[in-house]
Amino acid sequence: MPEKNSEQNDVCEVFCVNKEKVERLKDEVESTKGLALLFKALADDTRVKIAYALSREELCVCDVAAIIGSNIATASHHLRFLRNLGLARQRKEGKFVYYSIGNKYIEALIETALEHATREKPGILNR
Repeated sequence: MPEKNSEQNDVCEVFCVNKEKVERLKDEVESTKGLALLFKALADDTRVKIAYALSREELCVCDVAAIIGSNIATASHHLRFLRNLGLARQRKEGKFVYYSIGNKYIEALIETALEHATREKPGILNR
């Protein structure tokens, strides 16, 4: 049974700022610029599926559309979005356009996130 007034347990009972930590971390958090856009791109279930598939294998637009169960236009829209953010790259070979994951860091991010989401942990990811 949840504790009454659990919201009161979420904040400090007194206000005291650790100036050293705050100053150090204020500068460090500036390095996160652009990170929200990366996570926004991967906040869409369809784009996560596409990114995962691309992390496993290079695919043409037709393959991606078949994997996500969409038409070519929808798949192309999502692929363009991922490419414009640097999460995917493309190459043209004859009449085909192939996509792959943008770099090893994005591939590692997807793998790490998937590993985290599939572990037995309490929280929203395992509901």
